[in-house]
Amino acid sequence: MTTSTNASASAQTDSTKTPTASFVALLPLFLFLGLFIGAGVYFQSQGVDFAFYQLPSVVAILPAIIFALIISKEKLNQSIETFIAGIGHANIIAMCLIYLLAGAFAAVAKATGGVDATVALGLSLVPSNLLLPGFFVIAAFIATAMGTSMGTIAAVAPIALGVANEAQIELALMAGAVISGALFGDNLSIISDTTIAATRTQGCEMKDKFKENLIFAIPASIITLIAFTFAGQGQADVAAQEIDFVKVIPYLTILVLAVSGLNVFVVLTIGILLAGITGLVTMDYGVIQFGQDIYTGFGNMQEIFILSMLVGGLAALMQQQGGLAFVSKQIEKLIAKFSKAKGGASTRASELGMAGIVALTNTCVANNTVSIVVTGDIAKELAQKHEVTPKRAASIMDIFSCIIQGLIPYGAQALLIASTFSISPLEVVTHAWYCMILALVAISIVIFRKRAS
Repeated sequence: MTTSTNASASAQTDSTKTPTASFVALLPLFLFLGLFIGAGVYFQSQGVDFAFYQLPSVVAILPAIIFALIISKEKLNQSIETFIAGIGHANIIAMCLIYLLAGAFAAVAKATGGVDATVALGLSLVPSNLLLPGFFVIAAFIATAMGTSMGTIAAVAPIALGVANEAQIELALMAGAVISGALFGDNLSIISDTTIAATRTQGCEMKDKFKENLIFAIPASIITLIAFTFAGQGQADVAAQEIDFVKVIPYLTILVLAVSGLNVFVVLTIGILLAGITGLVTMDYGVIQFGQDIYTGFGNMQEIFILSMLVGGLAALMQQQGGLAFVSKQIEKLIAKFSKAKGGASTRASELGMAGIVALTNTCVANNTVSIVVTGDIAKELAQKHEVTPKRAASIMDIFSCIIQGLIPYGAQALLIASTFSISPLEVVTHAWYCMILALVAISIVIFRKRAS
């Protein structure tokens, strides 16, 4: 007991020291990325579907953790204490608990017909001559409510495919509209895992990040709607579907409560209960099934739950060994180079630095949530040093990871919708217009937006 306590105290004491910048401390991260990307490239060359998802990320990171422990200058017991402290960080634990609740809500809402009801409601509102912008809006709303672009694509893509065939709309265009809407909603949603990761790592409220995101998302979405409207081809009369407004209520409720500023744990708990009550009242849905669906939702978040904990531990080791200090130092050099001008330049440069590092990481790992978790500490340090508000930092991290996620043909979203539409993932991403437009809008806002003096 005494030895453990001393080790813990020593680890805490060491963690308070400013680490010496070291490139070597980043090698475990490169090992993780190398294994994950290397396996994806190999399986892709073999023609395997979802090539970048054959080697689970939670397995790919294990050798990196072992390597980080080996190269640590601390004693083994102290290094393990540092790793465990990183896993147990308050932000990591809170993030993981929110993942579980978000997963439970999504599973229960889907099982009780919430997804089908929301799709039917959206289809009933789409004019027959505005199918492309209509499906962008449908996917955007469902993704905002569900908090998952993948779940949205799975629900909407088969319907969109049928409508596209009937209206003789180019499949790549329709796929682009759906993936654009799905990523718009995923980026904004308060129960999205990317939002959870961004707000927890940067230390801001979800409602504040949501409002900040609107500054970027609204102009980008309006331009996207106009673009899809002009690109629209043909029309088709969508068969009327029975709409059950009661089943849409849980989604609408969590959106309103979240934006109002209610604690996210309370919001998601209310959402789960409402979705369950909806099922109990409107269909043959029992309490036992309700409990099983909650557990299923927990299971659906298993990978990102475990990975977030392991990344937290690895980040703590890299931070203690000076890896994050090295990255920050390099970014600082770039910021100093581009901010010799007048006030606000360093803030702009730091925001572009955050955008660049999360975009580059996401290009490597093909997972926007992982990229935010991995780069979160670096971004927070930059934000604090250059007076970037937490909500702005969280928004930029989420936005630029979203942009890259929609533009890489080996991302899960592009692969899923490409397989549904039987087209190339490259065709999908070249029509993901929202992500391209959002990139231009976001960079323009970062560069030209006035800062308070």
